[in-house]
Amino acid sequence: MAHIRTYRPNVRVGNWREDVTLEEDSLKDFLERKERGELTVQKNVFIKQSILEQVHLSASQGGKLCFGDVVMLVNMLSGDTCSVCINADLTNLGEGPSPGTCTWASNLGQGPNPVIQAPCGVSGGRDVQPCKRNAFIISSVDGSVEGEPLHYNQSFALRTTLGFAGGLYLTSDHQNFQKSRLQEVVMEQQANFLSWWKVLHNDPQDRLENEGLPVNANNKVIILHCKTNQALAVLRQHTLWTPFGKEYELTAHTFLDSHKAEQDVNHWLLLTTDPAGTELTQQDRSLTRATEIDTHGPLK
Repeated sequence: MAHIRTYRPNVRVGNWREDVTLEEDSLKDFLERKERGELTVQKNVFIKQSILEQVHLSASQGGKLCFGDVVMLVNMLSGDTCSVCINADLTNLGEGPSPGTCTWASNLGQGPNPVIQAPCGVSGGRDVQPCKRNAFIISSVDGSVEGEPLHYNQSFALRTTLGFAGGLYLTSDHQNFQKSRLQEVVMEQQANFLSWWKVLHNDPQDRLENEGLPVNANNKVIILHCKTNQALAVLRQHTLWTPFGKEYELTAHTFLDSHKAEQDVNHWLLLTTDPAGTELTQQDRSLTRATEIDTHGPLK
């Protein structure tokens, strides 16, 4: 009980000078860290502000997807819409390769540009407004020139935007550290065969005749991992608590129904912006189209 203060704070007993000095030093250190923007709460605010910064998606040329396009990956199931999102926190925050101003939350101090570093997790976020957290660039892995159409069954990579998002690649492998015990999907720094994906037609009966044709934007497709031959999926029964709230687990696993067709958890929309230049994604239009597909079958 000797360590418990039995007097009021203004009563000076024991080694009171040391206690006062320690309190003053602690307060001084706190104020200095606050001025430099180094408090944990300031860094968390900075991460959220930076990663949720708005991104302008690409306008589809002729309704087709092209290499270099900035898109969102959106899955819809019974009105529950989610998108592939970077799941970053303070442990993923590092220094960028080029010098600049370190803003943190209030443009305080000078230092390297902070960026998200790999490995970084991903999750199915319910916020489907285009931002740095859920915008991906369709990148070539076979020498295709930027601006060329992406074709069904053609290998490609999905990369985050440059700058704060770090230019990371969506990657998967057999190793597993998830609650579902299925194949893990993460963001990695280097592009290799583990980050290669390809697009398959949504309808297995039309898949062969569409092979090699340009991929239509804002249509349901299957995103298949080239190495493991497993399709990207969202698991709504497995939830994750992230700095951005309650979200869903993502995995690479093909879920088939009784007709040997991929289930809705494997269906994705590669969303682009409105070609009319209104800066609105075609999400509402795609939601209507997806409802028509579920009700009346594939639209030709």
